[in-house]
Amino acid sequence: MQAFIEKVSAITFIVADMQRSVRFYQDVLGLDLLYGGTDSGFSSLRIPDAESPIINLQRGSPAIAWGRMIFHVSDVDACWKTLKKKGFNPDSPRDAPWGERYFHLRDPDGHELSFATPISKPIQGPVG
Repeated sequence: MQAFIEKVSAITFIVADMQRSVRFYQDVLGLDLLYGGTDSGFSSLRIPDAESPIINLQRGSPAIAWGRMIFHVSDVDACWKTLKKKGFNPDSPRDAPWGERYFHLRDPDGHELSFATPISKPIQGPVG
């Protein structure tokens, strides 16, 4: 069967505090604001790359342990050090059997974010 899905367009997180969340995704992670903002009920951001999915933030009551959003970065260890310097306490980076070096961090609403870099040809197994 041929897949009919062409790409992921957007992912939406429910957030309790739009100002805190927009600042986190914009100032800490470096995403570009496309729509909305700190005083909005709905905001859209994107990694500075026209082909990447949009991350939407919608004000509401966030659910924790919903899953995980995975970002590929050029250098996991440098990203980890940057987040530590900014006052965050992400998990320590580690190598996975599926061929990525990664770590996890929760956003201000508890959504789990994973930052990963491929380290070798992926081995069959779970992702992230």
